[in-house]
Amino acid sequence: MHIKDFVSGSLAGACGVAVGYPLDTVKVRIQTQKQFTGIWQCAAETFSKEGVHGFFKGLSLPITTISMTSSVVFGTYRNCLQCLSQARGGGPNTKPEVFLSGMLAGIAQTSVMSPGDIVKVRLQCQTESQRGGTNMPKPRYRGPVHCLLSIVKEDGFRGLYKGALPLVLRDAPSFATYFLTYTTICEKLSGGSKKRPAWGVVMLAGGISGMVGWTLGTPMDVIKARLQLDGARETKRYRGFIHCITETARVEGAGVFFKSLGINCLRAFPVNMVVFVTYEVLNGFLQTGHDSVEQPRFGFE
Repeated sequence: MHIKDFVSGSLAGACGVAVGYPLDTVKVRIQTQKQFTGIWQCAAETFSKEGVHGFFKGLSLPITTISMTSSVVFGTYRNCLQCLSQARGGGPNTKPEVFLSGMLAGIAQTSVMSPGDIVKVRLQCQTESQRGGTNMPKPRYRGPVHCLLSIVKEDGFRGLYKGALPLVLRDAPSFATYFLTYTTICEKLSGGSKKRPAWGVVMLAGGISGMVGWTLGTPMDVIKARLQLDGARETKRYRGFIHCITETARVEGAGVFFKSLGINCLRAFPVNMVVFVTYEVLNGFLQTGHDSVEQPRFGFE
């Protein structure tokens, strides 16, 4: 088992979420709240009413959980590649194996990610400020732990996995394409070399792979966020996954599923550039010997 990939992935995920969290807050608010009509309007209003703190609401729990989920993603991906290679007698991994390993990694992370993600979404959409005056409405949740306990109290432990189905449908194809895109770009720009790519190649490939992954995942990301927020402030609007899709399309049109695509891509490039650079640096540092399987981004058959 490649333990170093779990460690490298964990730290890489933490760095990535720290870089992209402000834009992630704007993204979630645009997806779930009608008073925000665009990126700049949402950012300006958030800063005006809540200050810089408004962009980092709920960060403490996600930076912990995303470290765990990123560890699961990279560790599962790398070990799946090794198992697939060994199952056919060894040798470089094929493109279908990279795609399948990425898909399994995306599915594996959802069990760890879902509880922290619903807390993140609810705190990000909490526009009231703790520092408001006596006549101002107070926020429902006092922080990540209070939010987590409130969800369990109201909906049981099942409530922590609200939106898990669209999360799986978002991450399975997204991570499959994410790793395949990264691997392909690195291979092409490195001339087929099996050595680690130059840092410029890693940064470009990481940024582009993030944008490609989010382009695929944005529609399900919208549905996930709406289901996670449903019932937190008002009466429940959606009876389930299918009803959320049909009702959202009926009321706001099909374009709403891509409303946050621009900001997702804008956020994805720097975040995943940082994630892959951090991952490659740490992985190289922790490398103690030659792996039995070639690095997954190279040597396609």
